[in-house]
Amino acid sequence: MGDTPKGLTPKQIARRCELNLATVYHLVRTLSYEGYLHRRDNGTFVAGLNFSDRYREMSAAFSAPVNVADGLRRAAGRTGHSHFLGRFINGRVAITGVAEGARSPHLEDLIVGFDDGAHATALGKALLGTLSAPARSRYLRESGMRKYTAKTITEHDRLEYELTLHGQRGLFVEVGQYRPNVACAATMVSYGPDPDQIVVLACTLPMEEFVTTAATVNQRIRAAAQGLANALTQSNESGTG
Repeated sequence: MGDTPKGLTPKQIARRCELNLATVYHLVRTLSYEGYLHRRDNGTFVAGLNFSDRYREMSAAFSAPVNVADGLRRAAGRTGHSHFLGRFINGRVAITGVAEGARSPHLEDLIVGFDDGAHATALGKALLGTLSAPARSRYLRESGMRKYTAKTITEHDRLEYELTLHGQRGLFVEVGQYRPNVACAATMVSYGPDPDQIVVLACTLPMEEFVTTAATVNQRIRAAAQGLANALTQSNESGTG
């Protein structure tokens, strides 16, 4: 609802979320009671105060160490492309850091805490690629494989093939699978036996630009990932955030 300051009616929410209207009425009553939604006099609903409070708490919990966050911003500033950090949070693929670049399309839903569409984003694919085949299958079965665009891969076998191919290269790429005309590349920052130790870096850019500069993007994101890995190691050794 953040992109609709005038609010949404229950019918509009039902259409956007593809939910039964009766279900939406039940949900908005509950969320309004809990303070996560606020009902306006005209009958529309907007985000409530508790929603913003939980978002601030979540952002603080997910936030990267200061030097890592600085490195993320520098990478976005040097390239002009939006950069994202991702890791597993409570078993879910989630974005934990964002630095927007002026040359990348603004993707309003790719914010700290976003934990959907792992099969369609390069960041998600990189993290999914670290799971065993059974664990990955279970994750996708529980999350589903929504078709975001005509190019979104929604078949398990095709995704497995892609993950294997990209895993061998050490660079995960998607072109127009999450949003039309947008490309994304991702690579590993840190890896460990515990899923919580795995950190991935991704960047987004216009599809046309990626097609002509793929090699450069590859070099830049790998260099940025190495810099962030060094910063993360220094933070862990010093015990500061």
